[in-house]
Amino acid sequence: MTRVLLIRHGATAGNLQRRYIGRSDEGLCPAGLVQVEALQAQGLQAELLFVSPMLRTRQTAEILFPGMTAELVPGLRETDFGIFEGKTADELSDSTDYRTWVDSGCQGEIPGGESVPDFKQRCREAFLQCMARVPEGSSAAFVIHGGCIMAILEALALPKQDFYDYHISNGNCIACSYEAGALRLL
Repeated sequence: MTRVLLIRHGATAGNLQRRYIGRSDEGLCPAGLVQVEALQAQGLQAELLFVSPMLRTRQTAEILFPGMTAELVPGLRETDFGIFEGKTADELSDSTDYRTWVDSGCQGEIPGGESVPDFKQRCREAFLQCMARVPEGSSAAFVIHGGCIMAILEALALPKQDFYDYHISNGNCIACSYEAGALRLL
């Protein structure tokens, strides 16, 4: 059994304003720093560290695992929200493209971005590629995005649950065991 920590980065200003922040490379805001410092107090430990290349995840990883070498994993970056990027649901309320996407259960193609199924597949594949390099019985931490964590857990966690059932707040961690290609929440 391998121990896995799935950690969502601390909040950014865009997160607090409930903006679609995917490819925007925002750093942590003061509230996000407080979240990560509170998580750091839990003394998280891992032998391997995988991190999305976005600034907010790199900053979170540096605080949680100081001095540890992180492997940047492009496949674990957040959804490309295309024309919705940087906007709130209120700002998009008059957009036909946005209403069509929401009416699809937020599963359809995002104009100028990526579809949720493509995003989920990208996250799952990147996670499994990382896990293939983690020795059995060791531990790995993933400092990534909420959507990535939800996609990974929906695909691999047992018992099975829906994508949105795995929502995780900024600056939080889900500990799992990994065995035979499946995750179990601890």
